[in-house]
Amino acid sequence: MTQPNEPLPQPDLPPHKKGFLAGLRASFLTGLVVLAPIALTLWLMWTIAGMVDGWVLPFIPAHLQPETYVGTNLRGVGVLIFLLFTLIVGALARNFIGRAIIRFGEGLVDRTPIVRSIYNGVKQIAETVLSTGETKFDRACIIEYPRKGLRAIAFVSSKAKGEVAATGDEGDPLVSVFLPTTPNPTSGFLLFVPESEITYLDMSVEDAAKLVISAGLVYPSDKKIVEQRLGWKTEKKIVIKPSKDTEAA
Repeated sequence: MTQPNEPLPQPDLPPHKKGFLAGLRASFLTGLVVLAPIALTLWLMWTIAGMVDGWVLPFIPAHLQPETYVGTNLRGVGVLIFLLFTLIVGALARNFIGRAIIRFGEGLVDRTPIVRSIYNGVKQIAETVLSTGETKFDRACIIEYPRKGLRAIAFVSSKAKGEVAATGDEGDPLVSVFLPTTPNPTSGFLLFVPESEITYLDMSVEDAAKLVISAGLVYPSDKKIVEQRLGWKTEKKIVIKPSKDTEAA
């Protein structure tokens, strides 16, 4: 017998089934997630190829243009010509004669006031961004920015040197870090932060860049961080082979 104020038992309701339109909507969104990166990548490659063709093909004589032989403008021919030309210039710049020609050309540029400033600035940026040596970001880190209590991802470039380093504390040296902006990490701020205020991250510079570009939507998995910390794949099994003495026993 139920009490007067006791609620009546509710019957078990059947599970709610998704309608036909809801299924179509889910399938459409799934297909959009799959196709959008592919379509954007192809569109970006097609656009860049067209831009490079527009820069390179005007320097090619008319009788050597692919349109003269094929009847239509083949997109991507300018990219191939640019790659081939860059390889030739790079090969020449690595030998003695090529380096002598480059030094002679840079000497002429240094005598031109306005061109000298533009050339040296662009050259330093290109050497920093495209260098295959040790001039690159060392690690990703967390710093407090723009005020205490807020944190932002930054990239460690090097220890501060010269006059900048002299402004810091000897026991807590300054470290130069690059603080990128979201979603365009090519712009940002150069900050000199005491090393004690820097928290180094285990994630790689590439994963930190993905996190910045995605506005915090793409995080590296814990498994990948463990692999980077240990220096080997977590799926890899360690097999201990018995020694000859053990096999003989």
